[in-house]
Amino acid sequence: MIVTVTLNAAIDRTITVPNFQRGQRHRASAGLPLAGGKGINIARALKTLGVPVVATGLAGGQTGTHIVERLTDEAILNDFVRIEDESRTSTAVVDPTGGTYTEVYEWGPQVQPEELDTLLEKLHYLSQGAELVVFAGSLPRDVDDGFYAEAIHDLARRQVPAALACEGEPLRLGVEAEPLLVSPSQREAEALVGQEFHDDEDFELGLARIAELGARNVIVTTEQGCVALLREGREAVRLRASAPRIEPVSAVAAEDVLLAAYLGARSSGRPPQECLRAAVAAGAASTLELGAGRFDPRQAGRLQSGVEVSELRPVPEPAV
Repeated sequence: MIVTVTLNAAIDRTITVPNFQRGQRHRASAGLPLAGGKGINIARALKTLGVPVVATGLAGGQTGTHIVERLTDEAILNDFVRIEDESRTSTAVVDPTGGTYTEVYEWGPQVQPEELDTLLEKLHYLSQGAELVVFAGSLPRDVDDGFYAEAIHDLARRQVPAALACEGEPLRLGVEAEPLLVSPSQREAEALVGQEFHDDEDFELGLARIAELGARNVIVTTEQGCVALLREGREAVRLRASAPRIEPVSAVAAEDVLLAAYLGARSSGRPPQECLRAAVAAGAASTLELGAGRFDPRQAGRLQSGVEVSELRPVPEPAV
């Protein structure tokens, strides 16, 4: 079983607006409200893949009630801590004509220290039967940047591995807590190591730097797929996986589906190259659907043959 943790859960509303223009009045042609937040998106994708998963986190107010109700309607097992303040909502505007999407996020709720303590107690209970705990997404305002790092350290003391997908200072501190896996976007990874990635050498150095900071495995998602440093025992492989060209409907949360599919393939014991192939195919399939974390596994299966997986070009040794 995998446990996903979402502190900043939301009701995500995806609406389709052809020819969207700022400052104009539009009529949406379609709308889809879902429970959302990175951890919830990952849980939804894992559920689609048939991987046992429990979603937990914080949910407050009427919005929090809707989050739990929608997860239950989707048959996603969940056990959220109810908090006093209102959970957030977010809106993604997809323009299929222009091939763009615009995201608008509310601030997250204010969380009390005792509510965080309750969440940590719940994690102690849920993680007893978990093979992995995934911490994903932003932290609500006033939650200490070191929360993920503290939780990862606590799980490590009980020999429960953790994965982390976030950004900024919570990512930096979380990586230093030595999680089993971190999965930032390219932009988030560049901010973490303080350099831009343009070619294989940049990615190779970036992956090595993130691993030096503490992460055992690293997957950096890109617009084309991902690059990764993955370990099998003492051996490490550095890979690039690129998706076939398709016409996307919406790329919202494609990286969440990619991570979920990688974790699902990894839990079944597949080799790193095949795990990445399945992950990138699922992420690509999700861009053909509206709604974060949703994809058609059959479409992902068809796309797998078009995913190219290759080793990153080794960084040349400096001249003596």
